[in-house]
Amino acid sequence: MAELSDPAGAGSDVPSTAVEQARAAAVETAGSAELVGEHLGAVRETPPTGAGGTGFGEVVTHSFASRLPGYVGWYWAVTLAAVPGEEHVTVDEVVLLPGDQALLAPAWVPWHERLRPGDLSVGDVLPSTEDDPRLVPGYTTADDSADDPEGSVVASEIGIGRERVMSREGRQEAADRWSAGEFGPRSPMARQAPGPCASCGFFLPLAGSLRQRLGACGNVYAPADGRVVTVDYGCGAHSQATLAADDAAEVVRSARYDTGSFDVL
Repeated sequence: MAELSDPAGAGSDVPSTAVEQARAAAVETAGSAELVGEHLGAVRETPPTGAGGTGFGEVVTHSFASRLPGYVGWYWAVTLAAVPGEEHVTVDEVVLLPGDQALLAPAWVPWHERLRPGDLSVGDVLPSTEDDPRLVPGYTTADDSADDPEGSVVASEIGIGRERVMSREGRQEAADRWSAGEFGPRSPMARQAPGPCASCGFFLPLAGSLRQRLGACGNVYAPADGRVVTVDYGCGAHSQATLAADDAAEVVRSARYDTGSFDVL
């Protein structure tokens, strides 16, 4: 596309009033003349008629600065078409386009990449994908297995009841996430605890391969009650954190500070 030297887009078949016609079309689309700024130029979309041209007329796009709030750097693009032998120029389209300095929305990201822990609310449904690496067919414990259309049938026949279970990768990811969280060994509570959860009577180990690393807390007074904790987590509600009765405390009947240098009022 070649930029026209005449900002009005004047040519053999384009009248000099093309700019005003294009502006009127932009104002109609914008809804207000205040939202259409100065004329920025015109670009010929097709070769001119005559020598070397197509003979089917010209298509010219006029640009106007946008004053639409929130669209800094955008511009109105109005495309006009002139047919040889016709007195009137036709408005093809009016669009709002981003310029080089325009603010644009970030690239679209698939929903499963945008989700974060805690985003799921009441009534939401979060389906898992068929290629989720955290899941494998329920009849196998292999780390990775090919898609098996017979998986649901086999799982039902042998009585497992679940078509898919967590893979080793999925279990490892969950264990690492919980270990690094609030109820892991590096939390402030665990560092001040009298003992680890592994030796606590309220600790309920998980089944399977995670038994040696994780469990649930069953102490109603513990901050992790009903939560998954690591075996090396701990808190002040440890079952062995008992208080031994000491001798009767001495009753202090006199001041514990020196009163020789000042009078007690």
